[in-house]
Amino acid sequence: MLKITRTETSTEETWILQGRLVGLWVSELRRCWKKTHRTDTDLKCIVDLNDVTLVDRKGERLLRTMSKAGVQFIARGIYIRHLLQQR
Repeated sequence: MLKITRTETSTEETWILQGRLVGLWVSELRRCWKKTHRTDTDLKCIVDLNDVTLVDRKGERLLRTMSKAGVQFIARGIYIRHLLQQR
């Protein structure tokens, strides 16, 4: 299961992910991202991965795509920080 919470202020867009970024949940995040993420503004985009417990290959690819789009990730866990360093 993956919980996706998105908030937006006048200066930043924040996504908080909780759970497992695997399988169909990767597709759900990708769908939400394409539908909701605003590329036409100067909003700073932050994705909080502190409560993500597992990421599969599809999830890794999506995180790389998001990174290329300028996303800043927050991750304090060793596992997720290691994944982000591999991108």
